[in-house]
Amino acid sequence: MCAVSSPNSQYVVAKFGGTSVADFDAMNNCADIILADTNVRVIVLSASAGVTNLLVALAAGCESDKRENYLKQIRDIQYAIIDRLNEADVIREEIDRLLENIEMLSEAASLATSEALTDELVSHGEVMSTLLFVELLRQRNMGAEWFDIRRIMRTNDNFGRAEPNILQIHTLTMEHLHPRLNDTIVITQGFIGREEKGRTTTLGRGGSDYTAALLGEALGLQRVDIWTDVPGIYTTDPRIVPTAKRINKIAFDEAAEMATFGAKILHPATLLPAVRCGIPVFVGSSKEPQAGGTVVCDKTGNPPLFRALALRRKQTLLTLHSLKMLHARGFLAEVFTLLSRHNISVDLITTSEVSIALTLDTKGSTSTNGNLLTNALLTELSKLCRVEVEEDMALVAIIGNELSRAKGLGKGIFGVLEPFNIRMISCGASSHNVCLLVPGNDAEQVIQTLHQSLFEE
Repeated sequence: MCAVSSPNSQYVVAKFGGTSVADFDAMNNCADIILADTNVRVIVLSASAGVTNLLVALAAGCESDKRENYLKQIRDIQYAIIDRLNEADVIREEIDRLLENIEMLSEAASLATSEALTDELVSHGEVMSTLLFVELLRQRNMGAEWFDIRRIMRTNDNFGRAEPNILQIHTLTMEHLHPRLNDTIVITQGFIGREEKGRTTTLGRGGSDYTAALLGEALGLQRVDIWTDVPGIYTTDPRIVPTAKRINKIAFDEAAEMATFGAKILHPATLLPAVRCGIPVFVGSSKEPQAGGTVVCDKTGNPPLFRALALRRKQTLLTLHSLKMLHARGFLAEVFTLLSRHNISVDLITTSEVSIALTLDTKGSTSTNGNLLTNALLTELSKLCRVEVEEDMALVAIIGNELSRAKGLGKGIFGVLEPFNIRMISCGASSHNVCLLVPGNDAEQVIQTLHQSLFEE
């Protein structure tokens, strides 16, 4: 739901990721960026790099020696920032109080963990980073106000992957956040929210991007800036292919496909609010703000056939065999009803007369067990059919335009991939992607081979 036109529509929401607020110097870089653009009025922060992983480990439950080690690492990350602040006694007390909460919750998790407890524990990372950043800005004589995002970010109770309530968020944002923008810079948390009973929820890993876009939509802002450790969106991950090229301008549809299929530069849901309201999204590096970046917008002129390659690891291939499918109705409906009951989201699907193959994404959740295929689910599936599970697969997505209408596409892609085992192919459902499922240990070489063929030759 787009906000009505307001006098604050010239303002910008800026999100800074974990590496951008990793330490004191990184936070100072963020402050420089804010100072350089007076239109930036809403700041959304992730937890400092490494903190969320440590909190997730604590939430999973662990022995006292490991728990103390994880707590010490978190404390060291936060204290390294505090020790470089002037007049830090007050903020040190606040961080100590939060560290005590983390210790208490982690002790509870060692006895019995839950998804709700995990979200409550993990949320402390964003709370600490925003408190520290507000103090840093104030010491640089910048007017800044700390704001608890849970006052407005209403979600359902699907802990670990909570879904925002767009209408409630819009109403509460206009009531509690909108009036502040003319007077101060608002610093708030990404990734976290609150369900109707008041319990803390999380939007899934990478959800800080989503938070920023939701606020941009609710406030009707001019732009959403995503500051990370890479100066823009590239034709593929430069860590896999050093010759990857930056894309200066990319359409929403293309970027959404990249995000959905594993490009880490954006959270998959980030673009949904931006698309709804036509708000441009800028992606740049907080370490090199002068290097420019990528603008994600509604349309680009003369889009190429091939735009980029995306990689999503840790995929599970679930193959279901049953003669009940042969010339019968209702089997697929029964399978998907069962999966839905267990909160399983299916990515790709192929079928034959007597079998169905599905891919499941095992990444992206703060689940304490990290296992989507529970014994209960497998037991229910086994009553319907014979089940095969293949893990550690990787999904390679070729992102482009009008791919479903392009001639010679198969030869151009599969000809160079002859040396590899392609376990599953999905093509035709979207004009913006062709997806290949390959063994996880082949993934990087497949990306390198495709990039050389499609983007370098």
